[in-house]
Amino acid sequence: MLYRLALLFILICNCCFAQQEIPLYTGKIPNSTDAANEENRKANELVDSLAFNVSVPTLTVFLPPKDKANGTAVIICPGGGYHVLLTKREGTDVARTFNKLGVTAFVLKYRLPSDKTMKDRSIGPLQDAQRAIQLVRQKAVEWNIDPQKIGIMGFSAGGHLASTAGTHYRDALIENTKSMSLRPDFMLLINPVISFTDSIGHTGSRKNLLGDAPTQKQINLYSNELQVDKNTPPSFLVHSNADSVVPVANSLSFYAALQHNGVTTGLHIYAKGEHGFLTTPSFDEWFGRCIYWMKEMGLIL
Repeated sequence: MLYRLALLFILICNCCFAQQEIPLYTGKIPNSTDAANEENRKANELVDSLAFNVSVPTLTVFLPPKDKANGTAVIICPGGGYHVLLTKREGTDVARTFNKLGVTAFVLKYRLPSDKTMKDRSIGPLQDAQRAIQLVRQKAVEWNIDPQKIGIMGFSAGGHLASTAGTHYRDALIENTKSMSLRPDFMLLINPVISFTDSIGHTGSRKNLLGDAPTQKQINLYSNELQVDKNTPPSFLVHSNADSVVPVANSLSFYAALQHNGVTTGLHIYAKGEHGFLTTPSFDEWFGRCIYWMKEMGLIL
């Protein structure tokens, strides 16, 4: 009996170590007000559990078995139009699959833009993405990670956040006294919102991040196809030509900008499939494309 209890204790401890949710910041959250935390979750049969009104950001750590860990890490930004977060389907489920491949994964529960909880709603999510990259680099040795193989992955509006992190990394919006690099080493963008322009942009995400009346300067700043340069991280994009929510032109415009600047990039466009790939293509199909690209890049053996 004592042996079984001891074994159970060890298994529980190992499980807790392999998956742990930690606060993104120590002390006061930057750019936050004193508003109460009103985060709530709701079940959704079509996608998964949804997180609303997120004002206290966290990072959930998924460590692969030590004998499989390859040093590569991916920070995952769930989608939801900057209004809600799909933290399971576009978060924890993906993280666990990465772990099976030896990749250390992190699900970023980033703050959702709100004038109630933020002094400047437009920078809150990017602050959290920058802090996640900073934190993972700071703890690279502890988590058995190569500090030069830390990527970021984003779905839909989470793809906008990920691509913003990859194009706005020079402007630190968080305390960074040690000048830690905030640049992700690679990006995986899944049916991403890239542009906030009227022609191809996702106006819902734009409104939620920038408010009802953004200036043209703000629109251009957060249209990430306009922010690409030769130092933008290598990127892989996957999208559906039939996406009626976020036009495929978002991925095409970002891909064209990457190519123009000589950035290593890959792109796969499916002929069919709704936004979020709820029914087609299958998870194994589109995720397999990401893994193949990562293998090409030497991120997975």
